[in-house]
Amino acid sequence: MLSYFTKTCAALGLVLAAGGVLADNGVTDKAIVLGQSAALSGPASALGTAMRDGALAYFESVNAAGGVNGRQIVLTTLDDGYDPTRAGANTAALVDKEQVFALFGYVGTPTSNAALPWVGKGIPFFAPMTGAQSFRAPFDRNIFNIRDGYAQETEKIVEHLEAIGASKQIAVLYQNDAYGKAGLEGVTQALKKRKLAVFATASVERNSTDVAAAVARMKAAAPRAVVMISAYKSSAAFIRAMRKDAASVPFFWNVSFVGSRALASELGPEARGVMISQVIPSPWDDKLGVVKEYRKLYLTKSGREADYASLEGFMAAKVFVEGLRHVKGEPTRKNFIHALETMGAYNLGGYTVTFGAGDHNGSDYVDLSIITEGGKIMY
Repeated sequence: MLSYFTKTCAALGLVLAAGGVLADNGVTDKAIVLGQSAALSGPASALGTAMRDGALAYFESVNAAGGVNGRQIVLTTLDDGYDPTRAGANTAALVDKEQVFALFGYVGTPTSNAALPWVGKGIPFFAPMTGAQSFRAPFDRNIFNIRDGYAQETEKIVEHLEAIGASKQIAVLYQNDAYGKAGLEGVTQALKKRKLAVFATASVERNSTDVAAAVARMKAAAPRAVVMISAYKSSAAFIRAMRKDAASVPFFWNVSFVGSRALASELGPEARGVMISQVIPSPWDDKLGVVKEYRKLYLTKSGREADYASLEGFMAAKVFVEGLRHVKGEPTRKNFIHALETMGAYNLGGYTVTFGAGDHNGSDYVDLSIITEGGKIMY
């Protein structure tokens, strides 16, 4: 069976053959080609697969209706296994070989960081699934975020813990890479603002579930709450071990990147009571227009379940297409960036994204959720 990438490229070859290349790479009179590196395998694969599939659900509906000004949106996705070395090689292939118009929907901080050398050459980098400050400041005109940052998520978590009297004993379990350290810095700054310090820290390596040392360290410290900045498999392993043979357990918090549905599935009944900050609306809140649209298009394929990651991919695709529709003249990268900066507030249907000439952080939405009985996520 052909791989997803091979099938996509085969289809792309037919599209490119039908029209001559215009001003910028990745654009013909029949197609606009985007490149994505994401984890389709390994311990973060649930996030990468969902982000891709959510985006495709929207792009496919646009293509079925004739595309954008007659051009089909083609998304070429390469698997990086949540490994920044592979993500860098993928980006080189996407930009230098496949010659994509833009990089779209990368999943994770270290893997997104790996793309920055190409972004610095003028390639738009749109809607990465990361809240790291490195994609927000200093300002980079090629980077567009549709989600708020980890600093804002961790501030919201600390604010909640302060309200229940637990702010003096907040510990952090962090993934030992750029993602984990970005979240640790967020908690540190939120506590510093309150003249407090992180109570205890422990780390886990990326793509590992070896949490024994971290669990021993945290059990000895006995914090009131642990904020986890790690992937869903390592977070689940940590929570499970912390609860084993424990007289008392802390409050467990994650930031949005953990993948709420993936974490709940990984933990099963032990997920109850785990809390997660969110940067997009609930995928079960079909009172919102964007969620209703997402559920209608995404859940048409059997075996799919609604989740935050696929909704984020869907929303990213929707904003990207809206930007293309606002382009005046040919869809060059320069014109696309200008269109995003000048199209004004875009209401997707209960979630608004706004970009400006000096501000590409499209949203300041942050909410809190909790996993309840049966793995349900309440908000």
